[in-house]
Amino acid sequence: MSQPQNPQAILSTPSSSAPQPPAYSTEERVLLLRLAHQSIEAALDNGTLDLRSPSTRLEEERGAFTTLYVDGQLHGCVGYVFAVAPLYRTIAETARAAAFDDPRFPALSKQDLATLKVNISVLSPLFSIKPEEVEIGRHGLLISFGSRKGLLLPQVPVEHGWDRITFLQQTCQKAGLPPDAWHEGANLQAFTAEVFGEDE
Repeated sequence: MSQPQNPQAILSTPSSSAPQPPAYSTEERVLLLRLAHQSIEAALDNGTLDLRSPSTRLEEERGAFTTLYVDGQLHGCVGYVFAVAPLYRTIAETARAAAFDDPRFPALSKQDLATLKVNISVLSPLFSIKPEEVEIGRHGLLISFGSRKGLLLPQVPVEHGWDRITFLQQTCQKAGLPPDAWHEGANLQAFTAEVFGEDE
């Protein structure tokens, strides 16, 4: 499996503005959230993780990001933009990587488990999009120019109260590009995500 990606470092069918039914049932969501916790706890205990498939549906290959919160504060976010492995394995690996390999945060400790909350974003395939078609709260963005790439998940502009232009500018800046690169030749792609977590 390739190296997980931090969304601040990088991340078809067009979307519509109509609400989409959840792709994953409550039971499947609970299974994935529990697996994320088990993966982190196994790493802390130097134990083994049971990686037998929990269901046929969760064997489908999907890109996904796992985001961790401790005491209500962001404490790691790592994922795959592209589908490289069965979803349940992707969640197990990205949860562990978010806990211990996100360079923005100290490694998770056993004491952190008491307030640890997990959020999962399962991504659609990437598709090309025009800047005016970007919808806040629905689309995540991947902007690239040469070797520079920047990705932000759909929930990020909502959390920060950004409008569409600010979202485009911030994604450019995550790529290390000028904020106006989105209309100066950079490649713009979007994705949707099914986002769920333990605070729902």
